[in-house]
Amino acid sequence: MSVVEERTAVEGRRTAAPRRARGGAPVRYRGVGERPNVLGGLGALVWLVVVALPLYALLVATIQRGENYVPEGPLALPSDPTLGNYATAIDKGLLGFVGNTALVTLAVVALVVVLSATTSYAVVRSRTRVTDAAFRVFLLGLAIPAQAVIIPVYLIIVRLGLYDTLTAIVLPTAAFALPVCVLILVGSMRDISEELYEAMALDGAGPVRTFLQLVVPMSRSGLGTVAVYSALQAWNGFLFPLILTQSADRRVITMGLYEFQGEYRVDVPGLLTAVVVSTVPLFVVYLVARRSLADGLMGVGGR
Repeated sequence: MSVVEERTAVEGRRTAAPRRARGGAPVRYRGVGERPNVLGGLGALVWLVVVALPLYALLVATIQRGENYVPEGPLALPSDPTLGNYATAIDKGLLGFVGNTALVTLAVVALVVVLSATTSYAVVRSRTRVTDAAFRVFLLGLAIPAQAVIIPVYLIIVRLGLYDTLTAIVLPTAAFALPVCVLILVGSMRDISEELYEAMALDGAGPVRTFLQLVVPMSRSGLGTVAVYSALQAWNGFLFPLILTQSADRRVITMGLYEFQGEYRVDVPGLLTAVVVSTVPLFVVYLVARRSLADGLMGVGGR
């Protein structure tokens, strides 16, 4: 390299290197694209009010006395706050409804994760006409609403002797969650490179070992998305518990909310208290798995 070329290279590196402050951190310059976005900030503030106002009304109602709810208004701070609504909700069997819902949700999540993971692995790796046809059948399930097949589902559940059991809620809920979950995991598993499969084959790994030691760890985001999605479907399910169960001790939380509604009166603070208690577990699940949920959905969008 000549002297001129060497000096040009040195000057180029000096020009490209960012200026640093005394502490060693690079100095940031405010460019055109980094100007304060006042309009965007105002829009975010409006959106925050739109989201926060119903939550405020919901939480305030849980400590409002029933006789004061209408006179004071849903947005007013309670003049005589109380926690009696939570005690009333528990007396009406709220914890039992939450327990049944938790059992149904855990069973649905376990079934959906295992079945969708193995099915997606077969679709991605088998690449035969049979697997392609099976994948198209799963995609066809996206277009079939549960209301359209509720009568055949009811007859099947009765023939199996599962009517008025929690299993009667678990099976159709898992079945209707599978199409979306298979679609998510197929997109996630297709991101695994062929070289990794070849490396596992050279190491002597069979299909089962490859699935457990390569596919499952590399599909964590997709599996997290599937778990969160199926949990939401099971926790908020209404149609199958309404049609396929009858006994009071088989009620889930969506059916248990009817306990706060009478023939001529609705206990609004008690009803909203039950709603708050029922949403806390889902809120915790969302906080824990929100990153996996976003990553998995982005993987689906890229396919």
